[in-house]
Amino acid sequence: MIIGIILASGYSRRMKQNKLLLEVNGKVMIERIIQVSKSANLDDVILVYRNDKVKKIGKKFGIKTIYNSNAHLGQSTSLKLGVSEAKDAEAYMFIMGDQPFINKELINNLINVYRKNQFSIVVPNYNGRNGTPTIFPSRFRKELLKIEGDKGGREIIKNIASAVVRVSIDNELLGLDINTPNDLNSIKYL
Repeated sequence: MIIGIILASGYSRRMKQNKLLLEVNGKVMIERIIQVSKSANLDDVILVYRNDKVKKIGKKFGIKTIYNSNAHLGQSTSLKLGVSEAKDAEAYMFIMGDQPFINKELINNLINVYRKNQFSIVVPNYNGRNGTPTIFPSRFRKELLKIEGDKGGREIIKNIASAVVRVSIDNELLGLDINTPNDLNSIKYL
């Protein structure tokens, strides 16, 4: 069972407003992420949130929502909440709430690669740069639960490079995350 964990409890400091509630091509960003995640071949989807409006969107789509009361301590807190909730998972797919162009095909491609390499961490690679969504087998549960601060699984990927399978993704737009007003403005014409 592969469980998608949407990390959506950040503060959007560079955007100066909750970026997950902004529209991209006519649809609220977090809504796009939830819909894509639900339509993909994930067995379940969990949304880790901080903002009640984000929670309401998750509930609207019938997914499990978990409030992150420690979001101020960094992304690791969301990651750990999701992993703790996904007790029966064989693997966790970490999906960022601010990548509005990920699609079902990308998620399913990564899942297919994982199925062929079930003990490996699956990382999309956009033009030579590691990105997300990533898949971690549950054998890395203890390591994931030890992560601290404002980082995800990067250290695990770096420290256990032999366990990583990188998947080359030609369309860099799929890995684009939206962090600033300039980022948002630059995608209006895509």
